[in-house]
Amino acid sequence: MLKLVSHQMVLHEPMTYDHHASTVLPLKDRVLVAWFGGSREGRDDVSIWLAAKDEKGFSGARCIAGGMEPHWNPVLFETRDHRVLLFYKRGTRIPEWRTYVSESRDQGKTWSEPGELVKGDTSGGRGPVRSKPIYLKSGRIVAPGSLEKGLWRCRMDLSDDDGKTWHVSSLIEAEGTGWMDEGIRLWQDRAREAWEHGLPFDASAVPPEYAHGHGVIQPSLWEDEDGVHALLRSGEGRIYRTDSLDGGENWCEAFPIQVPNNNSGIDATRLPGGEILLACNPVAGNFGARTPLSLMLSRDGGKTFEKLFDLEAGPGEFSYPALVSRGSRVWLTYTYKRENIAFWEFEWI
Repeated sequence: MLKLVSHQMVLHEPMTYDHHASTVLPLKDRVLVAWFGGSREGRDDVSIWLAAKDEKGFSGARCIAGGMEPHWNPVLFETRDHRVLLFYKRGTRIPEWRTYVSESRDQGKTWSEPGELVKGDTSGGRGPVRSKPIYLKSGRIVAPGSLEKGLWRCRMDLSDDDGKTWHVSSLIEAEGTGWMDEGIRLWQDRAREAWEHGLPFDASAVPPEYAHGHGVIQPSLWEDEDGVHALLRSGEGRIYRTDSLDGGENWCEAFPIQVPNNNSGIDATRLPGGEILLACNPVAGNFGARTPLSLMLSRDGGKTFEKLFDLEAGPGEFSYPALVSRGSRVWLTYTYKRENIAFWEFEWI
């Protein structure tokens, strides 16, 4: 059972017009929350913002990265030697964004000059794409990543030296992914145009570049005695799952579980007794409604889930949950109507 410890908004008043894609990190003496904000998602003024909570509550937010081009999807992570890493994306087009990283050695008070996580990368972003990395029992860091060039696919970035260097896992594709929505319509339009002009055209297969919004992205990770596991956001109406038996190097084809997914962000964490806690919008459909936002629990290693309760169920957008646990304590943030970032703290009893 989850016992409520704290529930509040991160911001006393909005700092920008749009607030989205938060990340939360509990530290020894404070809790950090970061997100991106600006006039509208994808515009050049969108920057990375940070607020800190102590026993008195949240301090004022401040901009810690931004300028010249859109910034996206911050991810906070603490290394075993207590360095705090802030990963985020930069770029005008999502399929071509780059990952930057900055470091703090004083619990987020000051930050190093940001640099590319993998210098010169043009593959569509390395490292974590939205959800938190995890440490495996081996000491390896697994960072959940994805690619959005055409048909969406996932991959993990792996580091065996506390984040200094990284290498990628196998690609993860969704079982039975369909070709739908605007992709198939565009393909049909091209076929019709070719037919009208008497040109040859092979319409037997829709190429990935016409599959916008389909496939799997933005994994959320946990490890247990059976291996490493991930739940995936999808455009197929369901949350998908994939598993690795070799420390994250290779992953099985992703397959759907019973929980609906609206093609919006999810997050999960493993609790001390082995239960998996999941935050998501349990709504089917590609780009479906981002309400309600619910907490769900699995007692069988992520095979099946039951709903615990709705965090939000009214009209508006409640999305992109970030979920972290340390022992029996659980922290959660999410987008609140794009106007603020909501914060919850629970005790698992």
